[in-house]
Amino acid sequence: MHRLYDFLRRHPTGVDSFWAVLLLGLCALTVSEEPTATAAHRIAVVVISLALCLVLALRRRWPEKMLLLAAAAGLAQLALDVQFNVYDIPMLVVVYTAASGTTRWASRFALVGGLAAPFLYWWRWPDVTSDNLTHEILNHAFGALPFLLAWVLGDRMRTRRAYWAQLEERAERLEKEREQQSKMAVAAERARIARELHDVVAHNVSVMVVQADGAAYVMDSSPETARQALETISGTGRQALAEMRRLLGVLRSEEGAPAGGEYVPQPDVEQIEELVEQVRGAGLPVEYKIEGSARPLPSGVELTAYRIVQEALTNTRKHGGPDAGARVRLTYFDDGLGLLVEDDGRGAQHELYESGGADGMGHGLIGMRERVGMVGGTLDAGPRPGGGFRISVLLPAKPGR
Repeated sequence: MHRLYDFLRRHPTGVDSFWAVLLLGLCALTVSEEPTATAAHRIAVVVISLALCLVLALRRRWPEKMLLLAAAAGLAQLALDVQFNVYDIPMLVVVYTAASGTTRWASRFALVGGLAAPFLYWWRWPDVTSDNLTHEILNHAFGALPFLLAWVLGDRMRTRRAYWAQLEERAERLEKEREQQSKMAVAAERARIARELHDVVAHNVSVMVVQADGAAYVMDSSPETARQALETISGTGRQALAEMRRLLGVLRSEEGAPAGGEYVPQPDVEQIEELVEQVRGAGLPVEYKIEGSARPLPSGVELTAYRIVQEALTNTRKHGGPDAGARVRLTYFDDGLGLLVEDDGRGAQHELYESGGADGMGHGLIGMRERVGMVGGTLDAGPRPGGGFRISVLLPAKPGR
């Protein structure tokens, strides 16, 4: 049954043609039941019947043209003295079709024509047996009711179709917006993962590389120093592995909590001192200073501060040269945290802090700007007067949206 209904919906003209053929058969019976009619009258009835059956068959394919054809057939009935009969049923149907369409002039034309049809019939074929004019007018007004009902049903169908079309359009638009939001969320998550991986891998691997080079250099002359360097490599590797496990645990759990394992918490401002000691152990002189009264800050702000110091000191080891030194200063304000990291080395290439670099270089500064922007802070990075590089950051006490 459902397949039959779908088939009929896909072939509306075929359905209308079926009803038109049945109507044509009824019209043939009507003509045959009028033995006293003249040949000219029979021809007129046949032509009008064929025209109205054509209106019924093609009303949904060409509604405006069929409306005009129905009006012409009605005028031909008035002119050729062909009274109302079963072949006039398509006039009701075409009024409904015109009202349910989107062409406004056709809908108005159908309404006016439908309301006028009974009165034109009364004018052309008056009832000479009745002497009550008011009663005749009321009868023909009542005859206009089927046309009015057909028009109202059609107009209601048009309104309903427009409503459903609006709902479908809104649903489609919401679906597209949902897809865009999903893509944006995925892109933001990928960027966050990239920042975390970069901060964890770049810093710890650079420390391990420096220590490994130093251990290889003093392996024969100073075994004890080489042993300490290897211990530093081992400790740094374990720290990197712990942070990687924390990151993977956040990704695998549905709500960001560790799932089935113990992971280290996210680093905060208090761990910056440990980070500085680790960098000093790797051979980079770092001066560390805290100004103002220390107080707890939002976790996002503290993580941002830690990652910026981590990335800045990593860049100093990469680009500062063998004799570079660094200074880290944290300043607690009433409304936020100030962070200054500078070195006296060779500084970074100009394109690394202007455009993000090429061939995968400069992603650390890109990550810094993204992190600072996510908490509503400001960042200024560039070469400092007299040589070296400076990174100045201001983070608000309440992270922005």
